[in-house]
Order: sequence, then structure tokens, then C-alpha cells
Amino acid sequence: MVDLPVSLDSLKPVSLTSSLVFLMHLLLLQPGEPSSEVEVLGPEHPILALVGEEVEFPCHLWPQLDAQQMEICWFRSHTLNVVHLYQEQQELPGRQMQAFRNRTKLVKDDIAYGSVVLQLHSIVPSDKGIYGCRFHSDNFSGEALWELEVAALGSDPHLSLEGFKEGGIQLRLRSSGWYPKPKVQWRDHQGQCLPPEFEAIVWDAQGLFSLETSVVVREGALSNVSVSIQNLLLSQKKEFVVQIADVFVPGASPWKSAFVATLPPLLLVLAALALGVLQKQRRSREKLRKQEEKRQEKLTAELDWRRAEGQAEWRAAQKYAVDVTLDPASAHPSLEVSEDGKSVSSRGAPPGPAPGHPQRFSEQTCALSLERFSAGRHYWEVHVGRRSRWFLGACLAAVPRAGPARLSPAAGYWVLGLWNGCEYFVLAPHRVALALRVPPRRLGVFLDYEAGKLSFFNVSDGSHIFTFHDTFSGALCAYFRPRAHDGGEHPDPLTICPLRVRGTRVPEENDSDTWLQPYEPADPALDWW
Repeated sequence: MVDLPVSLDSLKPVSLTSSLVFLMHLLLLQPGEPSSEVEVLGPEHPILALVGEEVEFPCHLWPQLDAQQMEICWFRSHTLNVVHLYQEQQELPGRQMQAFRNRTKLVKDDIAYGSVVLQLHSIVPSDKGIYGCRFHSDNFSGEALWELEVAALGSDPHLSLEGFKEGGIQLRLRSSGWYPKPKVQWRDHQGQCLPPEFEAIVWDAQGLFSLETSVVVREGALSNVSVSIQNLLLSQKKEFVVQIADVFVPGASPWKSAFVATLPPLLLVLAALALGVLQKQRRSREKLRKQEEKRQEKLTAELDWRRAEGQAEWRAAQKYAVDVTLDPASAHPSLEVSEDGKSVSSRGAPPGPAPGHPQRFSEQTCALSLERFSAGRHYWEVHVGRRSRWFLGACLAAVPRAGPARLSPAAGYWVLGLWNGCEYFVLAPHRVALALRVPPRRLGVFLDYEAGKLSFFNVSDGSHIFTFHDTFSGALCAYFRPRAHDGGEHPDPLTICPLRVRGTRVPEENDSDTWLQPYEPADPALDWW
């Protein structure tokens, strides 16, 4: 029950109507009975963190609700990948992923108001990815997702003069501690790019990038030579300028002795330049912070666009969730449909037609749903896991499937495909490549029959992927095509996900690393269709 402060002066007669309104207000505030409009809110835009520093993941309920008795879980890309768990009014460090142990701290000063903050210490490059927080009780479950970007500016470079080489002066630069991979550029006094004689950018043991590059400055490169190292994520760079008079560039042999005599003073000048640059970098800390804020604004604008274009439509589509089941009789002999009709996987082509299934497809390795949709709106979700090849969508129930066909709307197919683990595309009717910010492990499919729309959503981050616009001329059924196993480590089946029903807890898939990039196939020469 909610405790309200009461003074003797406030005990005045009130009307019956006012008393009823007050009583209803108290009932609505009862803990454990959240309104159906309660939302879980996390960071509104991607978070940018520097390596070695600390980052905060705030999460709260809106409207405010006492969360002391709830289970609150912070996770990495999937609820099974626990970053920090609060359950039964205590924290459970034993449930954390090994990578996050002894690095998290829960601030729960305002948990009675539904607001908590998780602090993550000692940021490393591998922390980059999608995070979320989930609130769960007997009659409420909700979660919020956001992205963590990680960056490191790197150490001040070490610039050295190596001596004469190939008719010029060789300069070498070394630096370490960069993330993501930096961009290096040498330029002459006119701003023209100088091709490096050597360049190597490699990962070190901490997951950061170290670099070494050199250039040979030849006669004619008057005045100065500059080198810059740029962190593209931070839009920040470190730049050095080396003054070199043309008389020191060995065009004829008499100048070599002059250069050798002048080399010690030149090294002192370089040391003084390096010291000046170091001081300049220390003074530019505030400037770096401001540029980081601009980067945050850019990421925020991108995320807002994605939310505005996709998440509202995706959430609206979820209201039309239907139970979809695979038809075993429709499956190609090389496919195996589970007993509950919820998943299909490839098991290799059999030597001949499967007995008792004369209607199975002879060439198309696909399976269809039992359900037929000829009107209304329908939504279903499919877990694709880490397969490197698959096709999903809908097709006309009456379309011939006795032989191979081009999976295009003209042939009665509206499908989205992944090929070789890296290329998402549709045929609409021509091939259209799709750029996805987050590789989907679960796809949502929404059919609006009367509107002539079939939409695909990335359930992993709630974004819209693609929508077909057409006029359907007959009943449709859901289309599943897992493709032949290509030798990768994760031959996950295509699985129809359980419906998300309010007030129930849906079991999650056991995907220990959902956000790994799709792997390359073992045999790229396998049949494309």
C-alpha cells in the first residue's frame, strides 16, 4: 500500500465523489499491478564510451512503479547473456557472464520509483555491441535495448628519422592504443597525399590497434611533411608536421655530409616538436569532449530515424500476431520438419522420393505453413540464428513448385534472403541489396493483405528492413527455405518463435553469442538457389 503523509489540518470533510476518486487512485498505485501502459525506458540514443573509462546504463519504468520485488536483468544482445542480475531483492553475481564479473555496480537508490542504474567499469573494445535491461514480475515483462560504441584515441605517436633511403629521407611513425581501426595519411607541403613506403595496422593483445608507417621524402618536398592519424568514430585525429628544408634531401652526394652534420640539431627540433604536440593534446581535451557530443548527436539522429521509420510500425504489427505451423507434407525431402511443426532444417538430399509424400516438391528445398491467408493482417516471427543462407517470407499457395523458380513477386514469391552470411537482399523484381546495421537473429514478418504489403522487421533491434508493395491475387502462406548446410559451425534450424502474450514469460533461445558477425561459408561455389 502507498504511504501518504497526513496532517491534522488536512482532515477536512470531503464529498463522496472525491473519496471515491481518491480510493481509485490508491488502487491504481498498488505495487504488483502495473497498468497495461507501463513501459521500460533505457538510453534514448547509442552510448559512446572510451576504453578504460566507466559507462552508465540507466533504466526505469514509466509511469513510476515500485520495482523492489521485480527481477531486473541487464544483458548483452540476448537475455541469456547476463551482464548483471537483480532477483528477489538481491544481486546474483554468479549468473554474470565471465567478461563482466567484478566490473559492474548496481545503483538502486530510486528502485522504489522504478529507476535503476548499472555502472560498467574498465571499458574494453569487446564491450561494443547491443545491450538491454529487462523488468519482470508475475504480471509484467518488458525490456529496452540500446547500443554501446567503444573508442580509443591512441597514444601520442613516436616519430623518428631513419636516415637516407632511395634518394630521400625516410620518416617512420609508430603509435598504439587505437580503436576502431585508425586511418593514417602522409601529405606534402601542398597537401598532396604521399604514398607510404610501409604501413601495418594490427590488433594487439588488448583488442586495440597498433600501427607503424613510414614514408620516403624526396627532393622537391619543400617546407614540411605532415602525418595524421584519425579515429573515424570520434571524428578526432592527431597530426604532426615535420619541417624539412630541401637542402637536406640528398639529391647529390655532397649534401649527404651536410645532412649528417645537421642531423643531431634536427633531432632536437623533432623532440621539441613532439613536446609541443603533447602539450597541445592535453589542452585539447575539452575540444575532444565537444566533438564526442557531436558524434552522439549524429548517432542519436540516426537512431531516431530508425525508430520513427521502423519501431512504431513493428509494434503496431505485433498486435496481429498469429500462430503459424509448418505443413510437413509441403516440405522438400531434403528438409526435416520438427514434430511440433515449429522448425525446419536441412538434412541433405535423399537418394529418391520420400515414400508416402507424393506431393513433396522435387526441386525447391522449401516448406510452407499450414495456414492460408486470404484477408486481414497477420504477424509471425522466425528465429534464423546464425545460418549463413536462408529465405523467408510468403508465397501464393497455388503457385507451381514442380521446378526451380526465381523468388520474385512476378513468380508469386515475396521473400527476403541472406547469402553467404554477409549479403541480405530481395528481388523486387530486380535484385536489391540491403544494408543492415545489426545482423538479425530473429525476423518479424507482417502481412497486410488488403493493403498489399509484406514487411520484414529485425526483432533484434526493432528496425524495419523492407516492405513489398503489391496486389495479392490469391491465398498466401508463410514461406521457409533454410538452404543446404554450408559446413559452418552453426546449422541452426529456422524456428517459428512463440507468440509474445502479455502476462506470460516466453522462453528464450539458447544463443550464447547472438551478435557475432555471420561467418563465411566453407564452399562459396555451392548452388545459389
